[in-house]
Amino acid sequence: MTSTASGIVHLSDRNPQVTGAEMVAALVPPPQFDGATFETYRVDPQYPSQQEAKDLLVTFARGGAPAERGGLFRRAKKAPELKPGVYLDGGFGVGKTHLLASIYHAMPARRKYFGSFIEYTALVGALGYQKTVELFRGADLLCIDEFELDDPGDTMVMTRLLGELVPTGTRLAATSNTPPNALGEGRFAAQDFLREIHAMSASFQTIRIDGTDYRQRALDGHAVRLDDAAYAAAIAEASGRGVTSDDAFADLIRHLAGVHPSRYLRVIDGVTTIGLRDVTTLEDQSAALRFVAFVDRAYDAQIPLRATGTPVDQVFSDEMLAGGYRKKYLRALSRLMALTHS
Repeated sequence: MTSTASGIVHLSDRNPQVTGAEMVAALVPPPQFDGATFETYRVDPQYPSQQEAKDLLVTFARGGAPAERGGLFRRAKKAPELKPGVYLDGGFGVGKTHLLASIYHAMPARRKYFGSFIEYTALVGALGYQKTVELFRGADLLCIDEFELDDPGDTMVMTRLLGELVPTGTRLAATSNTPPNALGEGRFAAQDFLREIHAMSASFQTIRIDGTDYRQRALDGHAVRLDDAAYAAAIAEASGRGVTSDDAFADLIRHLAGVHPSRYLRVIDGVTTIGLRDVTTLEDQSAALRFVAFVDRAYDAQIPLRATGTPVDQVFSDEMLAGGYRKKYLRALSRLMALTHS
């Protein structure tokens, strides 16, 4: 890693190496959700499914369903037990990750893990399948954020892994995204999830969470784009406090191609402000998907973004936004806009 005299570093110079042990140690909720609880989950009263989901997940985190109250001469009936896995199905920005982290914090488990789908599949790649099974065998809880179906090989590896863990008592909680107002088109929905992990479908209870993207409720719907002078002032103000500045957005995109997405979190380790000059609209889908993974990690770490060039809410082409990865791009745009306002 190189730095300028002012202490500003370039993300495109960072190429961290991560050991399997470090990958395992990182399987905890991101800092943004260190203190996430069911009590701090803000239910939108316009969408009753949010309160219903919260109530079900409180029960799940307690290890099962509570008994119903009985009358004076009536025996209390025990409600049915929840399945060993819960799948939170809903649009981005409705608080699914907050609820997932709340499960993690609330469950009195001796061994529990929290990671994104890509972190788990990267761990299998680093340790090998059998060693990963041995690592997680006996775990009380696995939380899987942003379960992906894009790669059939990764999907089936995860299905097989989870299938070996559930019979040993491991409980599962997973989330993914469906774009709000998508009218069912191109959605990653419960039926898609259960179909693709058909061997595990009996182990998951689907919990639907409706709502609007909370990140955009307080915003004007557009990313903040800076001119050169405003950018220089913003970087100077943040200088010396973990600020990065890449003079060409294209350099960062090329660099990400040589770094496994599981290491993107290390690329931004210690960073407090990300600066990007000359942002352009991406035309290559592989580059765009890598950038999505990078944005996810930057958002998890809540690192403000300052940028010039094309507004970052226009970084994905219209063709991409109309394609099969639409849900990923829309989620990334929501997060990018929030980071430019932070």
